[in-house]
Amino acid sequence: MELSFAIDKIPTPYFIVDEKRLIKNLEILQRVEREAGCSILLAQKAFSMFSLYPLVGRYISGTAASGLYEAKLGYEEMDKENHVFSPAYREEEFEEILELCDHIIFNSFPQWEKFRERALQTSKKFGIRINPEHSTQNHAIYDPCAPGSRLGVTRANFRPELLEGISGLHFHTLCEQNADALIETLAAVEQKFGPYFAQMEWVNFGGGHHITRADYDVEALIRAIREFREKYGVKVYLEPGEAIALNTGFLVGTVMDIIDNDVKIAVLDVSAACHMPDVLEMPYRPQVVGADLPGSKPFTYRLGTPTCLAGDVIGDYSFDKSLAIGDRIVFCDMAIYSMVKTNTFNGMKLPAIAIADINGEVRTVRTFGYEDFKNRLS
Repeated sequence: MELSFAIDKIPTPYFIVDEKRLIKNLEILQRVEREAGCSILLAQKAFSMFSLYPLVGRYISGTAASGLYEAKLGYEEMDKENHVFSPAYREEEFEEILELCDHIIFNSFPQWEKFRERALQTSKKFGIRINPEHSTQNHAIYDPCAPGSRLGVTRANFRPELLEGISGLHFHTLCEQNADALIETLAAVEQKFGPYFAQMEWVNFGGGHHITRADYDVEALIRAIREFREKYGVKVYLEPGEAIALNTGFLVGTVMDIIDNDVKIAVLDVSAACHMPDVLEMPYRPQVVGADLPGSKPFTYRLGTPTCLAGDVIGDYSFDKSLAIGDRIVFCDMAIYSMVKTNTFNGMKLPAIAIADINGEVRTVRTFGYEDFKNRLS
């Protein structure tokens, strides 16, 4: 992978987002909106780099939140359509959510009954999340359709007598998937909940659509949305998170030491546990610029980290040249889910946040220090 910006302009560790790559993704999503006649929302749980919200807002319709703080961020920084879903709303936060959001989605009918009277005093739109109980993926931690899931109302628990005031239905079942998984899911959703679509104004297809991935079948997605809209006469929303910033971001670190203990270990100033937790949680092996699978190039290293957690290891990688202290290592696809999940375990410094503009110029938009660690504690 070739980078369009220099990696040695600012101190490590830092996240950097390439505006050229981001715009390329946004142009694809804008085309889907235009040709499918749908509205696309940024799911902020995956990407909340609000310094780029003005740019994102030029191409798509708004934001989707998972609670009050994300709802406030979308309202303040993009100020377009602002949707929210939460498994349960806090009593003391609901009034503010009513003020900030135009679409509020409930996870259960008891939640809807609890807040319905206050909700219907406003002109906002309200929805129910449904669970078609149809899994199309293997990431158990990210499967809302798994047995025993708390997310969405199953057909057995659906209460059609309580739909007065509900104008939309929402389902979210996918994770990093292509259009075929959505088409399969739509069939399951229609089988279980189709009779209720005629009562609705809108249906939200949720997230997990990898629309901007190179092999994604955009034409199939557009056809599926058009057919659904025409069949039921509803507005369709999608709320991808990863697709917005897929392959646009990088995490840059520095080799601080090299240890030889049966294998060569490069100790970096970045941490999997603190700076890219999904490496351990999902788990997965991030791509590194200029590196490949262990043994496929002459020099293989285990990329370790500076925390005291023995398992805080990123993985084994091979390089064309031997690594030296001071070398910079660049991890790919770090805009999504990494920045939003960073933490300061072990007193680790949070990576700075930077942007590479369309001309390749690098600028820092945020740095972090001791106070950011201290102020999370008491």
